[in-house]
Amino acid sequence: MWRASVEILDFLPFSVVDYSGGMLITDWYSEGNNNSSLKITVRFLSNEVRSDSLKIIVHEKKCVSNNNCAVKILNTKIKEELLTSIVKRAATLE
Repeated sequence: MWRASVEILDFLPFSVVDYSGGMLITDWYSEGNNNSSLKITVRFLSNEVRSDSLKIIVHEKKCVSNNNCAVKILNTKIKEELLTSIVKRAATLE
């Protein structure tokens, strides 16, 4: 699961990579739109290749100005697509 997650998220810069603690956290990522960026956290709950072995949290930060930003957790299609992609890749690697 670890290797699959790193491979799927390799286009993002990582701010935390903790294999022993079972956590990957990306840095804030923005694609063209400077007012909105995403941060992804992946927690490993088990080594089994199953969808409930991972907890994925997607944060979105929207800024009106440099000092005026709001952060919220997204429960959108992105989260489910990441989970599906990681589990499929892990199954392939196994």
